[in-house]
Amino acid sequence: MAKAWTVGDFDSILEEGKVWQIGAFPLPDGSLWRYREPNAVVIVRNGILYVRAPLSRSHDTVQILDNAKHMYFSAQPVEVPEAGEISFEVDIRARAQHTAPGDLYDGFVSLNLLDFTTGGALDFFVSNDQYASVYGVLPFPGVEVPETERTKYFCIFKEAREFAPREFNTYRITYNRAKDEAVFYVNGTEVRRERDVPVKFNQFRIALGLMTEKDITPEGSVSVHGQVIAGEWSPVRVAITEE
Repeated sequence: MAKAWTVGDFDSILEEGKVWQIGAFPLPDGSLWRYREPNAVVIVRNGILYVRAPLSRSHDTVQILDNAKHMYFSAQPVEVPEAGEISFEVDIRARAQHTAPGDLYDGFVSLNLLDFTTGGALDFFVSNDQYASVYGVLPFPGVEVPETERTKYFCIFKEAREFAPREFNTYRITYNRAKDEAVFYVNGTEVRRERDVPVKFNQFRIALGLMTEKDITPEGSVSVHGQVIAGEWSPVRVAITEE
């Protein structure tokens, strides 16, 4: 049995919680840390979401809160089938100004599949001239990560340049829960396959973001220094093939 649908409806992006919502995590004091750049420009036309923002937000102590600058989460998670495969595909264009030459992690556009029941993350990060596929289990605030015999928290990046820089490219991630396998594709070509995923992911929130990935130093965050990031996303195409 197969089914497919899209998660888009970007014309409702200002209707918080209808299809998309500003990404946020709870803080110990009960408040929320929101991934929202105050001077972001958001445009929706021809079904495409465009977001451009001068980066200004940072967090000096929590890495996950420092990384994402402006991000939308899907209002509802997508449940992972027990058997078969689920796939997420999106067209992304990334353009950045004032980022460090050759440093993908100084400012990029993202597709993130986030499982807030296990800490799972399957992502693509896209900059002007390269991209990375990302696979990890992360310490999201308020999420309890299952214990395994291997490293509890990890994040493994794989960088590449085989794509059309500063143009739309198609990124697809598939996950098979029964096989414990995740596969990454760019423009229809397989670029990475992860077998023996140590945690079984249950559901994914789709996230679309403007991000950095710079380690917090003893003096605090160093992730913001005048970068301007522009990202464009098509609606996300979701498909499930159950066995």
